[in-house]
Amino acid sequence: MLLRYPFDNQRKSSELCITMFTPAQAERFAAMETPFFYYDLSLLKKTIDVAALHARKHQFHIHYALKANVNREILQPIAAAGFGADCVSGNEVLRALEAGFSPDKVVFAGVGKSDKEIRTALAHDIFCFNVESVEELQVINELAAQAGKTATVALRVNPLVEVNTHHYITTGTAENKFGIPPRDFDALLQLLPQLSYVKVIGLHTHIGSQICDMDNFKNTCLKFNEIRRWFEEHGLQFTDLNVGGGLGVDYKQPDEHPIPDFESYFDTVSRYLERTPQQQVHFELGRSIVAQCGSLITRVLYTKQGETKRFAIVDAGMTELIRPALYQAYHKIEAVGVAADESYAYDVVGPICESSDFFGKEVVLPALKRGDLLAIRTAGAYGEVMTSFYNLREKAPAVYED
Repeated sequence: MLLRYPFDNQRKSSELCITMFTPAQAERFAAMETPFFYYDLSLLKKTIDVAALHARKHQFHIHYALKANVNREILQPIAAAGFGADCVSGNEVLRALEAGFSPDKVVFAGVGKSDKEIRTALAHDIFCFNVESVEELQVINELAAQAGKTATVALRVNPLVEVNTHHYITTGTAENKFGIPPRDFDALLQLLPQLSYVKVIGLHTHIGSQICDMDNFKNTCLKFNEIRRWFEEHGLQFTDLNVGGGLGVDYKQPDEHPIPDFESYFDTVSRYLERTPQQQVHFELGRSIVAQCGSLITRVLYTKQGETKRFAIVDAGMTELIRPALYQAYHKIEAVGVAADESYAYDVVGPICESSDFFGKEVVLPALKRGDLLAIRTAGAYGEVMTSFYNLREKAPAVYED
């Protein structure tokens, strides 16, 4: 089964992009200093509700992946819905707890946990560490012994599954840094009886991000089943199964698909993942929860004609949204409150002193002038959270609408 929207790689836009924002919103934006991140909290809440509805049908547990967005106004309704938190740093663990996530629903993942971060998580009695190497398991055991605690852990295994997504966001192939590879399974089993301060409760995997083809999740479940059976045949039992996240969103038509197809996603996993009635199944969803509720609003500083290109130079840059520069990722760009009497193809670029500082190429927009507003859509995930201060840029604020 394939969701009806492709991967968000960069492309030329041949359609005239005029925003779906209302005239009242356009008037409000025009009076504000730009750039800023705009969040539609009502859409966020609808997305949370739909995800929760379809997860409950299968008795699945969702842990929101904080790496997608750590804005407190975004985190609070997610925590209030009863979701857990998936964290990849000690500071994310602390932010999750501050935002109201229960410690017994906090998972600490990540391939490079420092001793300080591990101690922080142990001190707050979190639910589980997702362990990514044999050596990490030994370190957690040592630090747990020093703290006089027992750390509950899940073994993140590498399923060696190829997926159709950008190579920077695949995580389950043979040469990825993530997960325990099959060649280490025997050594892992020999080590476990020596570790008195860790308790293995789970098996975990994650294959990557922005995945829209349900067959990728099907194949992951089938491979995961094989790995789980192998461990069980060798005497290791699991109470919790964590199949990660990675569900993609529609970057090209955000208004047609504002909420991802959680129903197909959870149904696919339920159909192909083998589990006993006693085993709990966990997911780590980030992008699919928050991406569509956010837009980056930016103002045209200058227009410029090149030899063959027309440029719209805006006041936001790769410091606010790095995905196009980093992944050549596509974001729909729309004119806000601009008349469409004439249109041109623009390269929409930022002010940062790098040629990679662009948001879209040959984007068809109404004839632009200094001061016009643009909305860069689907920026709720990996936008604000990845901002930088390069060129001593000021941090773009967040604006909310409920």
